[in-house]
Amino acid sequence: MVPGWALPVTLLLIAKAPIAGFAKTRLTPPFSPREAAQLAAASLLDTLAAMRGTSVQHRVVAWTGDLADAEQADEIAHALREFTVIPQRGADFGERLANAHADAARPGLPVLQIGMDTPQLDPALLAASAIQLLTTADAVLGPATDGGWWALGLPDPRPARLLAQVPMSTDHTGEDTRNMLRRCGFHPHALPTLTDVDTYDDARTVAARCHGRFAAAVARACAADAEVLL
Repeated sequence: MVPGWALPVTLLLIAKAPIAGFAKTRLTPPFSPREAAQLAAASLLDTLAAMRGTSVQHRVVAWTGDLADAEQADEIAHALREFTVIPQRGADFGERLANAHADAARPGLPVLQIGMDTPQLDPALLAASAIQLLTTADAVLGPATDGGWWALGLPDPRPARLLAQVPMSTDHTGEDTRNMLRRCGFHPHALPTLTDVDTYDDARTVAARCHGRFAAAVARACAADAEVLL
């Protein structure tokens, strides 16, 4: 890639404040609500770092929740200064996804949307996904091992409004989304399959495959829980 040149893509992150009792509730138990929120904060910070390291023209975070109440609030606030931050809008998750695509869109730039549940992401994978979105001029979808998806890329943000009609957080959300894309005339290209961090087993699996804040936070939380059991 030519130094100083950025991929003509909008990289969009859907994020929520990592607040105890609000974020990563499926990790409790065995983790406490605060430990789960700390893992969410670490995952978010790793994801923001991966985005910063990816050479794209536009980086956007669609945010919900009160940052002041979040774990690692100061560090997250500092990291967010390098992004365009927009509020999430909508009554449910599908509506918020659809509105985020519309709000983040810039003329001529396709949108690659990710979440904060895959801290194993790195700049190389994000750049490769963005390049696939550009070179195919078609939709791209990153499957998740739980039947959902971790990334959605659209050359035109307008079809994203149909995400409001796709049932989210089910074991068939990925297939439902692929079918929606096909109805819109796309032939979605598959990105690598990743594991979302939703459960304790997910957290252990992902931490073993990545480095950074999330892996360290999982190690600390597991060690603390082991001490409690002794």
